[in-house]
Amino acid sequence: MERDDLIEYSLHAHHSEEQGKVLRKKIYFVTALLTVVTAVEVALGAFIHQSDAAWPFVKWSFVIMTLLKAGYIVMVFMHLGDEKKSLRYVILIPYFLFMLYLIFIALWEALEIGHAWSTYGGA
Repeated sequence: MERDDLIEYSLHAHHSEEQGKVLRKKIYFVTALLTVVTAVEVALGAFIHQSDAAWPFVKWSFVIMTLLKAGYIVMVFMHLGDEKKSLRYVILIPYFLFMLYLIFIALWEALEIGHAWSTYGGA
């Protein structure tokens, strides 16, 4: 007796070869895009040191690329891109606002710690 929960549904997919080509092309595009963005992040981190004048640009580029990658992953792998535009905005806008808030809090605390360090001379 075969259990219903063990059925391999991917074997029962009914789509044409053209649809399969479109799906494979999308998978290759997503893989290539995320690989390129990750390679850029790694290269920036590997070749630009903290003592360089460009380091603030590198830090902000990490933050921006990471947020964009996270949003793109949600859109593609969690199928949010298939939903209505209003639902996408309801989910993504609070996410980005919360990330901006966390960045603001981290920067504010870093400035306060730096101010306290310079004011009281450190221990």
